Amino acid sequence: MHGQTALIIATDSLLQEHLLEVLGAADHDAVVVASPKAAISALRDAKFFVTLAQSHLEDQDPMDVAAFLSAAHGRAGRIVLLAEKTGEPYHANGAPVLADDVLLDPFDRKRLESAIRRAASFRGDEDDPPVRVRREMALWQSPRMADVRDIIQRAADVDVTVLITGDTGTGKDVVARAIHYLSSRHQRPFVKVNCAAVPRELLESELFGHERGAFTGAHELKRGNFEAASHGTIFLDEIGDLHPALQGKLLHVLQDGAFSRVGGNSSIRVDVRVLAATNQDLEQAVAAGRFREDLYYRLNVIQIAVPPLRERREDIPLLAEYFIRRYAKAFRRERFAVPPAAMERLLRHSYPGNVRELENLIKRMIVLSDPQLSRTFVTPHGGPTPWRPLKESEPAAISLKDVSRQAARTAEREAITGMLDRTGWNRGRAAHFLGISYRALLYKMKQGGITGQRRASSAVGEGRL
Repeated sequence: MHGQTALIIATDSLLQEHLLEVLGAADHDAVVVASPKAAISALRDAKFFVTLAQSHLEDQDPMDVAAFLSAAHGRAGRIVLLAEKTGEPYHANGAPVLADDVLLDPFDRKRLESAIRRAASFRGDEDDPPVRVRREMALWQSPRMADVRDIIQRAADVDVTVLITGDTGTGKDVVARAIHYLSSRHQRPFVKVNCAAVPRELLESELFGHERGAFTGAHELKRGNFEAASHGTIFLDEIGDLHPALQGKLLHVLQDGAFSRVGGNSSIRVDVRVLAATNQDLEQAVAAGRFREDLYYRLNVIQIAVPPLRERREDIPLLAEYFIRRYAKAFRRERFAVPPAAMERLLRHSYPGNVRELENLIKRMIVLSDPQLSRTFVTPHGGPTPWRPLKESEPAAISLKDVSRQAARTAEREAITGMLDRTGWNRGRAAHFLGISYRALLYKMKQGGITGQRRASSAVGEGRL
């Protein structure tokens, strides 16, 4: 497909010319910007089929570039990252940007053309489950959720059961979908069953199906959720509420991969991956005799604990922006924005309802046209949540993201100056031993304020490379 528009985020004029020439040869137009801020402005005005982003922008923090790409939604199209070297910081605060393609310098024309063709033919949008899951995972910028993401990626590659734990509203279903869509089963069905929402007498039929005449009203054969999920994934939400009689049948399926429909005698074999989630303490339930110990250990091969939102406040700004974009469009309030004072209040809220509560707060703000949150916060009893400014004795909100970013910059600066000292400030050799390109070294020196002169102490007691 031709005649689409690309977004280019780059400061290197030669790279800009190269990208424009390749896009033009394929009959595509392009908008060129030189900063994440300018890219956000461009995204407000147009929708692009692909975003070609240079990982290092002159006078721009690579972390800001990566954070923008992580938060970019469907309007940015497919993301192609142009990085100088594998391992270069196309990460946002330690969290990988889930780019659709990563091309390394020197940027091979054929690879670039191939990436553009893939983007031009892509028909997914933000409402497609794989795309939506990828975007939602990219919003996890806190160290706690970076750990969750790492476990998800490892678990997705291994076909074992996973137990997902966490409070209500933390996003356990997002974790389950991410495991499925990152696994080899991603093109097969993903079937979710809420074990607490279906009465016990109906849940067995829902899970395993029934034969015709199995009970009153069973006028025809019904295939259950396990058969519907064949070669895919079944997600058993609220597994802690599963009736003891069904716990035994589920254990049999996990052990043998086989079951019988209600009212049937024949054994049906299925190839299904089982994921389960609960907001209960299953070990306590086992001790109290409410949950089978053998089933617990069958489910708990890998456990992913999703932390409450109050323990990962770094995620709040990107999550809020994600929900604003999503619901402002749905409610036709495209120009809705949250002022800094309101964002501070969102950052300081305790969120007993976790991410789901934040989502509902954003919905309410948009529907009520209430960017100041004056009518949005309510208590469980319906009254307004008390709000006051910080007292002088109270600590101001601290951005752990900024702390982490500063620590990373300091460590990087020390590593660079140390290597420059060891190589007698031969920048070419220093770049070689640091494993980065010469251009990347010059950029990092500029960003870190590292001058081209040797430190006075460098000649004393230090070996040379």
